[in-house]
This record gives sequence, structure tokens and C-alpha cells, in this order.
Amino acid sequence: MASSGVQEEKYRTYLHGESEKNTKWRYGAPPNYDVVNKLFEEGRTKIWPAGSLEERVQNLVKTWEMEMFNKTCFDDYKTVDPKKYTFCLNGRKALTLEEKRKLGGGYNSLLQTSLPEKFRCYNPAEETADSSHRGFTTAFPRGFALEIVHVYSGPPVIVYKFRHWGYMEGPFKGHAPTGEIVQLFGMAIFELDEQEKIVKVEFFYDRGELLGGLINGSSLDSTTSEDGASSCPILNKTG
Repeated sequence: MASSGVQEEKYRTYLHGESEKNTKWRYGAPPNYDVVNKLFEEGRTKIWPAGSLEERVQNLVKTWEMEMFNKTCFDDYKTVDPKKYTFCLNGRKALTLEEKRKLGGGYNSLLQTSLPEKFRCYNPAEETADSSHRGFTTAFPRGFALEIVHVYSGPPVIVYKFRHWGYMEGPFKGHAPTGEIVQLFGMAIFELDEQEKIVKVEFFYDRGELLGGLINGSSLDSTTSEDGASSCPILNKTG
């Protein structure tokens, strides 16, 4: 949970500075989180004291999420040990970084499902990192904010409860925007090694809590698509 020593961004490290001069960014430049930070600050339910365990965990998770979504080279990751790192969702088989990439990246590993394909309103088997990113940033033009609502244990094994939320102000998979808040609550375990690098991540949540809120809107005709909506991949990011 150490800092990079460069803190230009309020809640995330490893975005700027000498250590990132050769970083390969998915969209060609470091992401800008001003829009989602505003949503976070207006909608959070907890304001953690500076330097507290909760604040440090929250910043670690935000930084980890930033790297997972925006850095294309595993060697550029600063929060994790790429050789040891595994990811597990709801008790499924743990995935390496390379196995996550084969799933398509982006939201695909976070939205794995055992549902038959005909029941999937979001199908990870058909999405790429870019298509999933486009779909969610269009649905949530102000971003999909993250806060830590409780930390049950600190490093080396961090256990926490989180809240993710956004306002569905754009279409999603053929469904019209509702303008309503869509929220997801869950639990996670982050295991850190002696160098404070993340080596194991486990998430537990109901993906239907997120997707259910995104398909409440009326069906759009086939000529309307989130692909045609205005969405900037640099400005509109996850939490």
C-alpha cells in the first residue's frame, strides 16, 4: 500500500511522473478521472480521515482498478506482482493476468456468469475490452464511482465491503436510459506480499444487481445503439 511518491491525482497513484514515462496506455494517454471524482465526492456515504486504513485501502483499490482497465502491458502494473497475481470471482477458478486477457479484458472477468447464453443481457463471451468499456461509459457518462464502506482487516490480507454506483443516463444493450442510480454492493479480499504488491484478489457480489438496473429502461429500436452515443474513453472512467 505504498505510494509512488507522485500524487497529482486525488485518489490514485501510478498515473504520472517518471515511473510512468514509458507506460503503455490503452487509449494513448493517462486517463482523466475528474468527472467520476466529482460523482464520488457528491455521492459517497463515507469520508475517511486522511491516512486512515480505510482511506489507504480505498486509494489502493482505485489505483488497482485504474491499472487493470488502462495499462496494456503487465510489466507496467505497480500495484500487483504480475507473475503471482490471480483473480477470482464468486469462488470460481482463479485466473492469471494472461487468462483474464483471454476473456477479453475490461468488465468481462468481473461479469463472468454460468447463465445460458440466451439469458445473458451482457455476454462476456461476445465482448472485448473496448466494446465493454464503450458500453458502460455510454450508460454511465458521469462514471461508475467506487467507495469503500467498511474495512474488516488490514494488510497483508485486506477484507473490505464496497459500493459501486452511477446514473444510467445513456443507453445500454438496446435499453433506454432511465436516469436512475444503479448500485452494486459486494465484498472483496486483497492479499499482499512482503513488498505490498497484490498477489491475490477475490470478489463476491451479484452481477444481477448491476445489470438488472441497466435493463430497466424501455427497449430501443434497432437503429439506436450505445455505439452512436457520445462517450469519451479518456474522460469517462470507472471508479
